[in-house]
Amino acid sequence: MTHILGLDPGLATLGFGALRCESGFGLRSADRVEVLDFGVIRTPAGTDMGDRLCTIFDDLHDLLNTVKPDLIALEKLFFYRMGNTIAVAQARGVIALVLAQHKLPVVEFTPAQVKQALTGYGNADKLAVQEAVARELSLATIPKPDDAADALAIALAAWFQR
Repeated sequence: MTHILGLDPGLATLGFGALRCESGFGLRSADRVEVLDFGVIRTPAGTDMGDRLCTIFDDLHDLLNTVKPDLIALEKLFFYRMGNTIAVAQARGVIALVLAQHKLPVVEFTPAQVKQALTGYGNADKLAVQEAVARELSLATIPKPDDAADALAIALAAWFQR
C-alpha cells in the first residue's frame, strides 16, 4: 500500500490531493486507488509575503503529519507570467524545504506529462483532465476547487508511472 500526496504549487492557492494506492499485481485494472483527502492551502492576497510563506510552511507540515505520504508528486514550475512565476517559485522553495525536512521522495511532472498520463493526450484541456480524475477515482463529481483536482491528477500520474 502506498500513500501519494500530489501538490499543485501556488502562492495564493496550493492544491493537494492524497491517495491510498494498492497494486493489482501487474494488472492496472486490478489496482485500487482511494482518495484520502484533497483541498487547498490558501494565503490571502494583500498579506505580507513572509506571512504567506509561513502559512504554507506550517500548513504543509501539518498536512504531511496527517497524511503520512510515502511519495510526493509535484508539478514542475510552469512559466507563464513573470510576476506570478516569481511568487510561485518562492512558494515552491518553501515546499521543497518542508519536503526535505520530512525526508520524502519527490517525483515531478510537467503539466503535459500529467495530461498525457490521465487522458493519453499531452494537450488535453482542463475539463478532460478533471473528468479523467473523477472517472479514475470513481467520484460522482469533479473535485473542487480546480487546484485540488489538479493535485489529484498529479498524484494519479505518479501512481500510473510506477
